[in-house]
Amino acid sequence: MTNIIYLDYHSTTPVDPRVAEKVMYYMTTAFGNANSVDHGYGDTAAKAVKQARQQIAELINASPKEIIFTSGATESINLAIQGHIAQQNTPAKIIVSPVEHKAVLDTCKALAKKGLAEIIWLKVNQQAQIDLEHLEKVCCEGASLLCVMAANNEVGTIYPIEKIGAIASSYNIPFLCDASQAVGKIPLNFQDWGITYLAISGHKLYAPKGVGALVVRKDHDLPAMIYGGGHEQGLRSGTLNVPGIAGLGEACRLRGLEMEADEKAIAQLRDTLQNLLQSNIPDLVVNGDLNNRLSGNLHISIPNIPNSAIIARIRHQLAISTGAACSSGVVAPSHVLQSLNLSENMIEGALRIGVGKFTTKAEIERTSSLIISAINEIHQML
Repeated sequence: MTNIIYLDYHSTTPVDPRVAEKVMYYMTTAFGNANSVDHGYGDTAAKAVKQARQQIAELINASPKEIIFTSGATESINLAIQGHIAQQNTPAKIIVSPVEHKAVLDTCKALAKKGLAEIIWLKVNQQAQIDLEHLEKVCCEGASLLCVMAANNEVGTIYPIEKIGAIASSYNIPFLCDASQAVGKIPLNFQDWGITYLAISGHKLYAPKGVGALVVRKDHDLPAMIYGGGHEQGLRSGTLNVPGIAGLGEACRLRGLEMEADEKAIAQLRDTLQNLLQSNIPDLVVNGDLNNRLSGNLHISIPNIPNSAIIARIRHQLAISTGAACSSGVVAPSHVLQSLNLSENMIEGALRIGVGKFTTKAEIERTSSLIISAINEIHQML
């Protein structure tokens, strides 16, 4: 695998070696159960969990008491949406952006299918930007919940969460923000931005897979969805994943220290790759909001060149993707790109490239050569 250039950071990040060291320590040395109160092993584990809550809270400006540990953003989103709607008069109205992650869309659609919710869709343009006037209009009519992500996992568009949270707050609508692609990459302010529920996933910010958090505003209690011991304030029972939690906390601490410098360097690498590709592929189109996108995101379309043909030629040398990695390997047109009303040949020619903190300039240059060579080879066959 070391011979393959990895540029699929939106799918998952490699674990930072400093985080891995922390995880290993709590797997092999301080391996106690955080709920074992009768000995030092349990005390040490509980202390690690407490510290991780503090580290996460500091990164996003929340209270440690608002942090609920989960297996990742998908579980966090399900706990928030299903738990919140279970307390509403049905059918509850949920305002949803059509370019949300499947964890949000599928959960809302499942509730709608059961007659428990009605979905009100927001409007997005071809850059995946949300129409804020329309958002305010539908909020004015009232709703049980608003769901808007902090940054899009495919085209990288960053959303004005502070403005969206202010609109939701002005109409007393609870606001769920899937921040899995944004935490550790852009500043977030849970306390002051009117967010009610915020979902975090460790493996998007150099922590392990299988750990995440749901941040729940103090005055919004959710019902338990998982029973069996009353862990995590009664919301999410089960023995805590102490190594993963310690790793998530350490990753958040490091992102707080290094995010600004890292993201600046990542953006420069992304721009270098974009310029190299645009110089050699005249009809290449860059998707998303070019003025407000994640530093590591480069989402391109090459009209009339199927992305599958490019992937087939480079997959043993370069790891990039044709879309989100959230649908169990199902090959289907991206719901995000369809929501942007892109043409069919633009969707079929779309590639998602994710640059991260361990990407090198040499890898960027090699990547451009591989993609350009693959396209030239395909052109010769047409």
